[in-house]
Amino acid sequence: KFLKNHQPEPPAQKKTRLRNMAATGKTETSKKPVVVKYGLNLVTALVEKKKAQLVIIAHDVDPIELVVWMPALCRKMNIPYCIVKGKSRLGRVVHKKNAAVLCLNVV
Repeated sequence: KFLKNHQPEPPAQKKTRLRNMAATGKTETSKKPVVVKYGLNLVTALVEKKKAQLVIIAHDVDPIELVVWMPALCRKMNIPYCIVKGKSRLGRVVHKKNAAVLCLNVV
């Protein structure tokens, strides 16, 4: 429920938003919205740069060696993390079938 507020924009909604902007001739001047970042490589890079504020790891990643080192990296960088049930639940947040790791830049 917490991550529902930070979901990325669905592709269809983004397409209509960009078309409306092109029709009116306006450009975006607002800040980037706070969204969930996903993917093992991207999350790892954000943790190493200390830009991640919260890391969420799925418990059923196969092979487990893909994420078994992530809690140790988070502890080393003093970034809070949690392990949740089901990578399909994490995938629903980012409009994919499944996702092994998510992170938030701003909590």
